[in-house]
Amino acid sequence: MKILDIMSKNVEVVSPDALLQEVAQKMQKRDCGSVVVVKDDRLVGMITDRDIALRCISYSHDPSKTTAEDIMTPEILYCMDTDTADDVARNMAENKVRRLPVLNKEKRFVGIVSLGDLASHTNHELCGEALGVICKAA
Repeated sequence: MKILDIMSKNVEVVSPDALLQEVAQKMQKRDCGSVVVVKDDRLVGMITDRDIALRCISYSHDPSKTTAEDIMTPEILYCMDTDTADDVARNMAENKVRRLPVLNKEKRFVGIVSLGDLASHTNHELCGEALGVICKAA
């Protein structure tokens, strides 16, 4: 099964110049812990609720004046919409991540796939193994 068939397409995104207050409000509204940072349909970063706490609040930055670009993680792992679900599950396990942004052949952001998406649509055993690797203490 291809990632295109199981990924979430309705994903919350923000621009690099979005203020963290807006980012946090989007997370709260969608009840999610991460937001993708996109500029001109191109993936440029990701922000998690942990990033806000550790890169903004712990350094006493003002979230009403700090932008997404100021604290986002710019080096993002991703997968392609044509990748197979099994390959993506293995990639997630190898890199110890629970979700990956999805790009199309033009490298445009088109969605996100989570380990939960994979578990709902594919090889349950492989997803269980991936989760075990991801959760294992280093």
